[in-house]
Amino acid sequence: MELVGKRILVIGGAGLIGSHILDELIKTDVKEIIIYDNFFRGTMDNIDEALKDPRVKIYPHGGDILHEDILDKAMEGVDGVFHLAAMWLLQCHEYPRSAFDVNIRGTFNVIMAAIKHKVKRVVYSSSASVYGNALEIPMTEEHPYNNFTFYGATKIAGEHIFKSLSSRYGLSWAGLRYMNVYGPRQDYKGAYIAVMMKILDNIDKGIQPVVFGDGSQQYDFIYVGDIAKANICAMQAEKTGECYNVGRGIGTSIKELSELLLRLTGSSLKIKYEPAGQTFVTNRIGSIDKAEHDIKFKWSIDLEEGMQKLIEWRKSHKDAVDKKRTAAGL
Repeated sequence: MELVGKRILVIGGAGLIGSHILDELIKTDVKEIIIYDNFFRGTMDNIDEALKDPRVKIYPHGGDILHEDILDKAMEGVDGVFHLAAMWLLQCHEYPRSAFDVNIRGTFNVIMAAIKHKVKRVVYSSSASVYGNALEIPMTEEHPYNNFTFYGATKIAGEHIFKSLSSRYGLSWAGLRYMNVYGPRQDYKGAYIAVMMKILDNIDKGIQPVVFGDGSQQYDFIYVGDIAKANICAMQAEKTGECYNVGRGIGTSIKELSELLLRLTGSSLKIKYEPAGQTFVTNRIGSIDKAEHDIKFKWSIDLEEGMQKLIEWRKSHKDAVDKKRTAAGL
């Protein structure tokens, strides 16, 4: 879909990924950008800069995807929708009934409102959690659903609700299966990305960073700015009804990540290893070929550059980091 002159609704626009999508949209010639967010996890700090653009506004009547009439009204006259709203992995683990309502029923509400108002295209934020632990590396989009988390189950359900209803009603859409997203504005609530924030907290305090187990767990870390660009690529693409991995296709162990952060901060501290606790996934690296071919997305920020950007953001936004730390009960 061509973005020039379009009205775009960003559901979950005040969150980590949503706020960076705003930053990318501002660079285009869209007519209007509407933030639809209940601010449970999203924050005003994340969108302060974006709101300086006169095309960007917060939907004034609410921002919850379970409020069907408000969501329906917000969708009027909208051309494109980015759907990012969801309860996150650990929250789904603790509160599966609420997760069912938000992640599954809420996604159904978004789809039906988009169909009703003849939205031209929806980009759905899925997750690599649909795969669970890798049975083969790299994981293509045909990798079996080896997931055992309720969060992953809700994302699988979301993808298939999109497939079935979009096939019936002709809604154009794409799903993005994010690998491990990190970068400026991230909080402490992600099961896998919070580890880097906690490592940096320890380094700031002169305390050894803690790694659980032997640190060999491998993940595909991708910078949030690249994730935002992937969303724009997916919105502009013509191919419909497909899901795509969004990552770098490169595995990094928690030990390697910790060593990188120690080096970038100039710390002489040593890693402290402790017995492994609860771990949902220990090995996950995605194939990036399909996204590059179909939606023309290719990552651009390597891990060292991205981590340096995260470190610099923490230094220049201490108040925002403190708020995120407090919100996580740390």
